[in-house]
Amino acid sequence: MSETFDISNFISVHRPNDQYKRQIERLKDADRYTDSIEETVKKALENILSAGQNSFVIYGEPQSGKTEMMICLTAKLLDEGYRFIIHLLNDSVDLLEQNIGRFHSSGLAPSAQTFMEILDPGIDVNSGTFVVFSKKNGSNLRKLSNKIGHINNIIVIDDEADYATPNSLVNQHDKTPINKLIEDIIGDTGHYIGVTATPARLNLNNALKNDSKYWVRFAPHPMYTGQDVFFPMNLEEINIDNLEFRLELMSDKNDDFSHERNSLFRFMINVAHLNISSQKENNYSMLIHTSGKKLDHKNDYDKISNIFSVLSDPENRKYESYVNTIWKIAGKKYGSLSANELTMYVIRNVSRNTKVVLNSEAEFKKFGGNATNPSALFTIVIGGNIVSRGVTFNNLLSMFFSRDAKNKIQQDTYIQRARMFGSRRAYLSHFELTIPEKLYADWHRCFVYHRLALASIENGLGSPVWIADKRIAAVADPGIDKSTVDLDRGEMSFALFDFSEHLDRIVINSSFTDQIKINKLADALGDEAFPKYLREFILHSLSLRKSHLKIFPSAGVFPSMSDEEKAEIKRRQGFLTIRKSDYPENSKGTTHFLRIFRNDAGKARLFYKFGDSIQFIKNLK
Repeated sequence: MSETFDISNFISVHRPNDQYKRQIERLKDADRYTDSIEETVKKALENILSAGQNSFVIYGEPQSGKTEMMICLTAKLLDEGYRFIIHLLNDSVDLLEQNIGRFHSSGLAPSAQTFMEILDPGIDVNSGTFVVFSKKNGSNLRKLSNKIGHINNIIVIDDEADYATPNSLVNQHDKTPINKLIEDIIGDTGHYIGVTATPARLNLNNALKNDSKYWVRFAPHPMYTGQDVFFPMNLEEINIDNLEFRLELMSDKNDDFSHERNSLFRFMINVAHLNISSQKENNYSMLIHTSGKKLDHKNDYDKISNIFSVLSDPENRKYESYVNTIWKIAGKKYGSLSANELTMYVIRNVSRNTKVVLNSEAEFKKFGGNATNPSALFTIVIGGNIVSRGVTFNNLLSMFFSRDAKNKIQQDTYIQRARMFGSRRAYLSHFELTIPEKLYADWHRCFVYHRLALASIENGLGSPVWIADKRIAAVADPGIDKSTVDLDRGEMSFALFDFSEHLDRIVINSSFTDQIKINKLADALGDEAFPKYLREFILHSLSLRKSHLKIFPSAGVFPSMSDEEKAEIKRRQGFLTIRKSDYPENSKGTTHFLRIFRNDAGKARLFYKFGDSIQFIKNLK
C-alpha cells in the first residue's frame, strides 16, 4: 500500500507527551515505591500552577530517593509545556556525572545536557526544549546566564539547595555571585525549586524569596533507613547490641589506627557473611571519613593499601597477626558460619579490592573508579567534604567516621554527613557505623533538634522553628537574615484546637506524675496540636532524670493583641515568659515548660519552651 507524505504527521513527535506517566511506570516495573514521588510532584505543580508561587522548597531525608523524584518532576514539567529546565548541582564532577547519568538512563526526552553542550553558538536556546545541568560555581553560571539571556517561565531545580545558593552577604545589603546569578537566570517569570534534606538555611536566609508556607515534604520510601534507625530517640535506654544496625563506639581520642584497621576487617567479614549466605555475590563499599584535609586522605589511602598488601602476602611479618585478628573477629561475630570459612573467603578474595578517593588532588582522585556503585568486592571510599553533600552510596555496608569537631558543629552539615542513610533495609543488620562516642552523642542531638524542627513544619504553622544550643549551631551565622529572623524566640507552638476545661484539670491534678500529665495532654490534644515526637522527646528527657517539667494552667491571649492575632493565637513577641520563680524547686539541669493559651472563641494553642540553654530560631517574615 502506498503512503502519501504529510509533514503534519511529524510535527508533534518532537514533543513527547505522557513522560511523567512513563517515568512512574518505569519505577513501578522496577518494584520501586512511587507514592511519595507522586504526592510530591502533585503538590509542587499546585504551587506553580495554582498558587503561582515562584520560589519554594522540597525537603526530604538524606539519600531518600530525591533524584528519582526530580526526574519525575522534570517529566511532569515537560508535559506541562515548560521548555527550559535547569538542574543545579554542587561544584563536583562526581555529583554531575552521577546525576546526569541517572537522567540519561531514565529515558527522559530531551536527554539532559551539561551547560557546556549548549554554549555552542549554533545552538538556539530560544526554540526547542532543554534539560540542562550546571554546577553551582560562578564561572559556569555566568556562562550559562550569558548564553540563555532571559527565557520566560524557566524552571530552576536546585539540588542540595542550602549549599552555595543562600546569600551569605544578606546582612551587608549585597549578594554573593552565585545567589545573584541564579536570581538573574530565574528573572521575573521563572520558578525556583530548592531540593534539600536540610532546609534551615534557606528559610533563615530568605534565599530566593522562598516561602515556607509552600514547602513540600518528600516522604521516604518503605525500604528507607534513616534517623529513626541510626539515631533512635531513646538510645540511652537501648542496649546497643539490640540496635537494628551495628554501632561500634570508640574513645574520643582516636590516635590509634587499630580502630580503623579493625573496622576494615569487620567490613570484609560482613561482606564474606553476606555473600556466602546468598546465591548471588554482591560488591559492597566502606566509607572512611576522617578529615576534610587532602593530606589526610592520602594518609588513609596509604594505610588501607598497606593492609591489603599485608593480607596478600603470606611472607609478610604481619600476615599471621592480621589473619589471626580476622579469624577471631569472625568467630565472635558469627556463629552460623565457621571462622575458618569466613576468613578463607576474605583471604581468597582480598585482591578484589579498590580504593576510591573523593575531594583530593586531581591526579590522585582518578584512582579507584566509581564511588557510588562499588566496582570491586571490597570497595573502600575515602573522602572529604563531598561526602557531606549529595553523593549516594549504593551497597554501602560500613562507615568509619571520626571527623573531629573541636568547636560548634553545624547541624545542617552533620545531618548531610549521614551517608549511612538510604536503602539499607536488605542488609541493615550487617551495616556497621564506627564512631567516637562523644561525636555520636552530638550527632544524635542534631537529629533530635532536626525532628522537632520538621514537626513544626509539618504542622502547617508557617515558618518553622530551628533549634540550637551551646554545642550545635542550626546554620552558619552569616547565612541568617537578621532583619527578619528572631534569634531568641525561645518557644515553639503547634496547631489550633478546641479548648476544654478538662485540660486544666489534667494540669493541676497533683496525683498525676509528670509522665502521666504529658501522656494525658498529648492524648487529649492529638498529634497535630501536641506532636508525637515532642511527647517522646519530653518523656525521654524526663526518664534520664536530668530535666524537669513545669506545666502552667491555661491563660487567655494578651489584650493588646490584634483581632487577627487573637484569632490565630500568634504573636511576634511570643507568649511564654519564664521567671526564675517558675522553675521547679531545687531543679537542676533543664526544664520543659508547657502552657496552653486560649481565645474568646474557644480556640487554643499549646506553647513549648525548653530551658535556658536552647535557642529557638524563627523567621518572622
